[in-house]
Amino acid sequence: MGIRVYKPTSPARRATSVDTFSDITTTTPMRELTMPRKRKGGRNNTGKITVRHQGGGAKQRIRIIDFHRERYDQPCQVMTIEYDPNRNARIALVKYADDEHRYIIAPIDLKVGDTVVASQQRVD
Repeated sequence: MGIRVYKPTSPARRATSVDTFSDITTTTPMRELTMPRKRKGGRNNTGKITVRHQGGGAKQRIRIIDFHRERYDQPCQVMTIEYDPNRNARIALVKYADDEHRYIIAPIDLKVGDTVVASQQRVD
């Protein structure tokens, strides 16, 4: 994950840095592994606006992440590294031998084509 630092042309620019997104390999998520994000728009159960200034914006979809990784000792191959707008970490689309796809949180230095195995055995 590269970081671009701006030249200090003003006091605000002096401390500004942004991500280069050079590690992202695809821009669109797998549709089957997403779900729509329900928007409330600041309304309560009767539809009355109770919180101001919430509404509008583009539709968003939540990526379904496999946090538990309960398919133990089954190798899976990393297909893509993607950006997730809901978290700071990158996510990786992995494919198991039976053609099942899942999203996992991508560790540092994970590359496309790497093999990942979840195991209950402790590695020292």
